[in-house]
Amino acid sequence: MRRILKAAGTVLAAAACLAAAVPAAAAAPPRPRPVAADTPSTLHADQADQFGYLGAVSTGLALLASVPDPERSPAGANDFTCKPSAAHPYPVVLVHGTFANAFDSWSGLAPVLKNAGYCVFALNYGESTPHALMKATRHIPDSAEQLAAYVDKVLAATGASKVDLVGHSQGGGVMPEWYLRFESGAAKVHHLVGINPSNHGTNASGLAHLLDAGLDVAGKVGKPLGLDSPAAKEQTIGSPVLQRLYANGDTEPGVTYTTIVTRTDLVVTPYTNQFLKAGSGATVHNILLQNVCPLDLTGHAGGIYDPNVNRLVLNALDPAHAKPVRCALMPVPL
Repeated sequence: MRRILKAAGTVLAAAACLAAAVPAAAAAPPRPRPVAADTPSTLHADQADQFGYLGAVSTGLALLASVPDPERSPAGANDFTCKPSAAHPYPVVLVHGTFANAFDSWSGLAPVLKNAGYCVFALNYGESTPHALMKATRHIPDSAEQLAAYVDKVLAATGASKVDLVGHSQGGGVMPEWYLRFESGAAKVHHLVGINPSNHGTNASGLAHLLDAGLDVAGKVGKPLGLDSPAAKEQTIGSPVLQRLYANGDTEPGVTYTTIVTRTDLVVTPYTNQFLKAGSGATVHNILLQNVCPLDLTGHAGGIYDPNVNRLVLNALDPAHAKPVRCALMPVPL
């Protein structure tokens, strides 16, 4: 446990240093605003391996690369001239998690999806200060409003009837679920795929009280840097946001849900919280990564750069053409 806490502290310290390198305004805007990474990437979709698929190592490299321009699009994303094919009629909207951005989260998966024939879009949302490196920190209901506006924009541009959402952490769990339930999103979403989603909240490996205290300090000291995060506190077990969200069950009728969960997740704990229970009219597929690939030790941060997870996402989006997961060895439990 001591080594785990030391590693977590190192990661948080590095994240704070990176955030400090980014110019930020001193006050948050009064209302959430769309912060979509709308400009198509200048990188080609065949550059899918620019950060490799090394789990948390690749996540860190992508975060560093996003420092000069936290709004940039990942390769393969945000071509608003893209029209969905008959084979893949639903555009894929990628939704990053807390303290992340579209580029550092989706530079691995976005080009994979693009090369598979999907129209791919990735938004930035929930920043407390303009152009913050680490986003998705604002109140979850505010971020859900931004997602609603972005999905409407994608539907208008593509002519599609619905989208598929693929998200990580907050972006694969409570935030899009709030959108589905309270922002009329269920009529516009075919499938929600959550990678290590923050469903039902976390006890932070039993350290929820320390986490709350740390977030209070970050909210006061780090506010000018965009490190204050109401969203992080709203993802702890028992928060008012979670109580309201799940008061009438986990799912919405007509939507398919897939959760891709790792047993080594030390952020959203217990990991079993991430599984969903299907309500009336909904379909749920709960996947434990180690049941598919026993030697995949990828943790919370690394799932978005895990080739095994990529294949599970592709299979979830197109089950009629699912392929076996080859189970690459992923030894880093972060």
